[in-house]
Amino acid sequence: METPVHTATPLEGDGLRPSLAELVALRRSAHRAPPARRGRLGHAGSAPSPARGRGMEYAESRDYVPGDDARHIDWRVTARTGRAHTKLFQAERERLTLLVADTDPVLYFGTRVRFKSVQAARVGAVAAWLAQRQGDRLAAVRGSTQEPPIAPAGGTRGVLRVLNALTRWYAEPPAEDAGLDRALEQAARLLRPGARVVVLADPARASTITVARWAALAMHHEVVVMLLVDPLEKAPPADALPFLSQGRRVLLDLGNAAVREHWRERFVAPLDALQTTLSARRIQVHVVSTDDASDSWLSPLPTAVVA
Repeated sequence: METPVHTATPLEGDGLRPSLAELVALRRSAHRAPPARRGRLGHAGSAPSPARGRGMEYAESRDYVPGDDARHIDWRVTARTGRAHTKLFQAERERLTLLVADTDPVLYFGTRVRFKSVQAARVGAVAAWLAQRQGDRLAAVRGSTQEPPIAPAGGTRGVLRVLNALTRWYAEPPAEDAGLDRALEQAARLLRPGARVVVLADPARASTITVARWAALAMHHEVVVMLLVDPLEKAPPADALPFLSQGRRVLLDLGNAAVREHWRERFVAPLDALQTTLSARRIQVHVVSTDDASDSWLSPLPTAVVA
């Protein structure tokens, strides 16, 4: 049986550089996830704040105390318990989803379907469309010493600004990249408690971030880390492979046990360690290969059961 050859469609691009058209087309992927919760009037609601106040969404009932607004008495609970109860409501606010883009040169490489950089842009696009579907504002940042972050904005306008940035950032390595650590520093200045942070990163670069920094980020925000990998990195053949390094052709003998172990330490070990370390700190971790569907990390919607 012949191995199927992947042929890119116009909306998928060439796999070397992301195109705005392919990122926009990924909007349909967001429909795999549930939409934002809707209020009584049918409008998508904002993200609920952990603070309890007089908002629009019912949170719970508690014993009535003098000074409570009589209009908010919960008559059902009052009748059931024989004690006056008042309703509390969940304060609402608009949540921010911030995409943090690792633009290290190691991402601009790939052996299957597309470069890791292109997959990073595509995964980021899916995350952006999902955030917009859930009513969030969008922003993006990379480890730049000169370019300011993409400012928060809502709706389709906010998504398109982020997609434009991803298209530029992942077309080729930016001239002035200060690394993922710098990007996270800039992110910290934009974030407010309760935000969602989506980090697009190479495993080797993400592993250079201290555990304390990851833990601090997860303490106040929902953190999702997308680790971009290539099949060659995870499972190299036991052969001599030619590589281009600093303009020179280098032959790497992956059939040699010592060389193979060095490869494992360089590519596989950081990935395994990150998944264990970050998951233990309640950080969502998704490993996305260059030959995976760009929305493969989304949980599928439940299948309806036909009676």
